[in-house]
Amino acid sequence: MRAAVWLAVALAGVAVAAVVVAQDETAASRVARPVVAIRIDSIIHPVAAEFVRESLEEAEQLEAAAFVIELSTPGGLLTSTREIFTKMLSSKVPVVVYVSPSGSQAASAGFFILLAADVAAMAPGTNTGAAHPVAGSGEEITGVMAEKVEEDAAATIRSLADRNNRNLELAESAVLESKSFTAEEALANGLIDLIASDLPALLAEIDGREIQRGETTITLATSGASIERREMTGFQRLLSAIAHPNIAYILMTLGGLGLYFELSNPGAVLPGVVGAICLILAFFALSVLPVNYAGIALILLAMIFFIAEVKVVSYGLLTVGGLIALVLGSLMLFKSADPAIRVGLDVIGAAVLFSVLVVGFMTMMAVRAHRSQVRTGSEGLINERGVARSQIEPKGKVFVHGELWDATSEVPIGAGGDIVVVGVEGLTLRVRPGAAGAAHSEPEELL
Repeated sequence: MRAAVWLAVALAGVAVAAVVVAQDETAASRVARPVVAIRIDSIIHPVAAEFVRESLEEAEQLEAAAFVIELSTPGGLLTSTREIFTKMLSSKVPVVVYVSPSGSQAASAGFFILLAADVAAMAPGTNTGAAHPVAGSGEEITGVMAEKVEEDAAATIRSLADRNNRNLELAESAVLESKSFTAEEALANGLIDLIASDLPALLAEIDGREIQRGETTITLATSGASIERREMTGFQRLLSAIAHPNIAYILMTLGGLGLYFELSNPGAVLPGVVGAICLILAFFALSVLPVNYAGIALILLAMIFFIAEVKVVSYGLLTVGGLIALVLGSLMLFKSADPAIRVGLDVIGAAVLFSVLVVGFMTMMAVRAHRSQVRTGSEGLINERGVARSQIEPKGKVFVHGELWDATSEVPIGAGGDIVVVGVEGLTLRVRPGAAGAAHSEPEELL
């Protein structure tokens, strides 16, 4: 009997130990899975969307414990924003959006991405919201189009908020009424899940949280997990920097001025090469940004006016017309429902001022060249002084500009007399007697 009891106790101990070991192994395997983290510190554009998509696919391949987007953005393109949160919603890995560091914002497009996350978190001193759609030039949309745009954006934000059990009314007010929220206000009103001072604190706080993926419940195991950061490639960083409205506009302006300088001074080479490179980079940026082709046409028209000013005497009218076209084209260049996707007025002002200085300098040089005496060709011989080598009555030989010429004169000129060139007819010079004692230089006789 005792043997049976001891056998039962032993078997129970073995079972308990097996359960404990299995639990430890499960916990160890859960913690062993890394957390993949990326940072977005730019407007939301196609390059940012591509970076999120590639990083999230890599996190899924690693079977990461979570995928964290550290976000700081003033807004961006609606198409790229939809691409990002669509990928987030279909992800096999729980997605955490963390607005950080302190002082950052997730405004406009960033608000949509924040509410689409499985876990929405913010650092102290951050803000979010202000997602009301506006016209490309910043003014409020009116009429039927306003209703369509607002209803679409409101329906989208309601869908995202409802999916994650967040405050629908306040989420909608951020779209329809442009409301913004501090981190504390967003937490108190159920727009986000928590406030964390840094990423390790965030991962410790969300450990054990349950995430619903359809019929499947995923328990986060992020406390103590290693953080694997993913960075944009050098090429992506370059494209991300270029794909900013201000940078694209500056590149386009520099490219146009470079080609303008090259056309005004053929053979300079360097301005043309730099201008061509800037234009190619600008064209890439314009291919991923919402461009208004009327704006591009006006800017090109301004460049044509500037070039014509150097070739045609318009007394400044072409320059004035070019400046007007440049300003209007700059304001119309980008069409977007987000103020972040527009050229800053300070950048436009600086570009216009720089263009005025360059065009003014080139015009001044052209005018000076037109007014200066011609030094080359047959025209360059007019008013040149020389000496008669033979009797000119009415024909003879003269020595001018280091060369011996046939010459004619309406009045007789003796050999050795001073002459002044008054005209050129083919290879014959028309001359008149020079002033008495006029200085002239005569090189040594040629053998």
